[in-house]
Formats: sequence, C-alpha cells, structure tokens
Amino acid sequence: MVLCIALLILGFALLIKGADFFVDGASSTASNFKVPKILIGLTIVAFGTSAPELAVSMKALASGDTDMVLGNVIGSNILNILLILGVAAVIRPMIIHKNTIRKEIPIAILVSSLLVVLFLDIELQSGEVDQITRSDGIAILLFFAVFLYYLIMTAMRDKGKNSVEKPKWPLLPSLLFMGVGLAGIIFGADLVVNNATELAKQLGVSERVISLTIIAFGTSLPELVTTIVSAKKGEMDLILGNVLGSNIFNICVVLGVPVAIFGTVTPGSFQVIDLVMLVGSAFLLFIFSLTQHKISRKEGIALLAAFFAYYAAVIIM
Repeated sequence: MVLCIALLILGFALLIKGADFFVDGASSTASNFKVPKILIGLTIVAFGTSAPELAVSMKALASGDTDMVLGNVIGSNILNILLILGVAAVIRPMIIHKNTIRKEIPIAILVSSLLVVLFLDIELQSGEVDQITRSDGIAILLFFAVFLYYLIMTAMRDKGKNSVEKPKWPLLPSLLFMGVGLAGIIFGADLVVNNATELAKQLGVSERVISLTIIAFGTSLPELVTTIVSAKKGEMDLILGNVLGSNIFNICVVLGVPVAIFGTVTPGSFQVIDLVMLVGSAFLLFIFSLTQHKISRKEGIALLAAFFAYYAAVIIM
C-alpha cells in the first residue's frame, strides 16, 4: 500500500508539470497556426488529454470488463462539465463565444443523447438487454468523422482571419513542449489510475463505483490539471474547447473504437441516474452559457454542487 501511495504522488507530479508544458505548447501552437485557441482546445488538447480514457477502455474491453468501459466514458464526461468547468469558473468567470453556444455545445449535447438512445435497447426497441453493439460503435465513429470534417472546414475558413497574439515559441519548440507535456500527462495518469484502482480494490469498492469515480476521476485528471493551469494563465478558450472536445472524443472514439474492434458492450450495473446526469450536465452547461454568454463564479459553484450531489448518490446507491 505504501508503494501505491508513493506512485500516486509521482503520478500527480507528472500530471501537474506535464499539463503546464502542454498548455503553453498548445497556446503557442495556436498562435503559430493563426487559428482560434478554442479550435486547438477542441482538437489537439482534447484528444491528447483523452488518451488515458482510450487506453483504459481498450484494456478494459479486451479483458472483458464492460462496466469499466461505459463507466469510464460516462463518469469522465460528467466530471469534465460539473467538476472541471465548475473549478475553472470559480477560479475565473468564463466568457463563452456565440459560435460555441450555437455549435459546439449543442454537438456535445447531441452526442451524449445519441449514446443514451443507442444504449436503451429494452426501453426503445423491446430488446432483452441494454447494450452498445459493434454496429452502434461504427455509427458513433461515423458521427465523429462528420465532426472532424466540421473542425477542418472551420480551421480552413478562419485561418488568418483571427487576431492572435505573438507565439511564445516558434512552431517546432511549441510542438516539442506539447509532446513532452503530453507524455507526462499520459504516464502520470496511468500511474494514478492503476494505483488508485489497486487501493480501491483493497478497500472492497464495487466495480460500478470504481469505474464512475476512481477510474473516471483518474482519467480526467489531465483535463482537471490542464484546466487549473489554463485558468490561472487566463486561457479560458482552451479550457472550454478541451472539455467539449474531450466529451465528444470520449463517446465517439474512447467508446466507439473499442466496441468496433472487440464487439458488444453489455453493462449490467448502470442506473438511470447515470444516463440522466450524462445528458443533464451538458444541458446545464448550455443553460448557463445563455446567461450573458458566460459562466459566472456562482454558476461554477452550482456545477460543483451538482457534481457532489451526483457522486454522493453514486456512493450511497
């Protein structure tokens, strides 16, 4: 147990320093390419910080741990909005651009709703069990391809039209900082998840609670640490793009790729509250963003309150 705790501390240290390098590198990269930072957040930062979730899901499904796959995705997405954006808004109120309210947030809501619809086979199709099939996984990946096309077209349209600050470093050093930071984030998250899971098993915690809490929290640590660093640096566009991109990536790729490769996921212990919070958290973000196009500190506190209420219910139930 002592070794697990020591490795946890090392993992946290790697996450924090890696996130610091990664945020600086991503911000400088955005300036070098003359594209909006929110677009960098929706792509490079989001995909990079979601790498731990993808690794965990591939390993879990290959081992037959289906509850861990879905719990990893659902828990991470709920954490990203309620905890990560809540923390960011408390540190510094977050301005949300009109395009984000009209496009990116609704896409995140749509993808979350799509997952719920595909999952509810008993309720919607009179099936024998609720499951995500290989064909569902392929459909999700096709949706993601459309999203990528949208991002590419947006980047091509907006390139050179935005007022961007002078890059902190030239392109190559910027990418190098991102690579070093990403390596620290992924390796640190791996240490944290593996050792936190081992500690939880020693304490006799159920697989549903492990997947929705420790696994989800551990794989969301890159987003959380990156968010805190970004908020302190005032990179609020990077934060929102990171969260929205990560949520879309989690459902479409972190779930879609393993299911398309290994086959059907049939979770047995998930409850209605988990699916309600998955979609509800995205709707809550949309509602808050409509108020003066920002998330205030009070609304950040409301997001954190919803986070603690939900996880209290998860532990109790």
